[in-house]
Amino acid sequence: MAGGEGLIASAVTRRLIAEFAAKPIPRPRAEPAVLDALSRREREVLSCLGEGMANAEIADRLDMAEATVKTHVSRLPAKPGLRSRVQAAVLAQELGV
Repeated sequence: MAGGEGLIASAVTRRLIAEFAAKPIPRPRAEPAVLDALSRREREVLSCLGEGMANAEIADRLDMAEATVKTHVSRLPAKPGLRSRVQAAVLAQELGV
């Protein structure tokens, strides 16, 4: 690194970054069968999560108490083996729910 130069030639670094950036990131698609474990109401809540809605918005849309929405949201990730609300929202997007 003498003289402020990198360890790898800048041309090589640029080529490496270009190659890496050009490749699509493989993402496993969710299987629709994961929805089988959910009730109709849970699927509705999941759909709202996929739209990025807040609990109060979900409650208004589905005509339920916000506390009930919070219960659904907190229990939803466990059924399809997810860890968070964000993963549930991503699942809804992937499945087009």
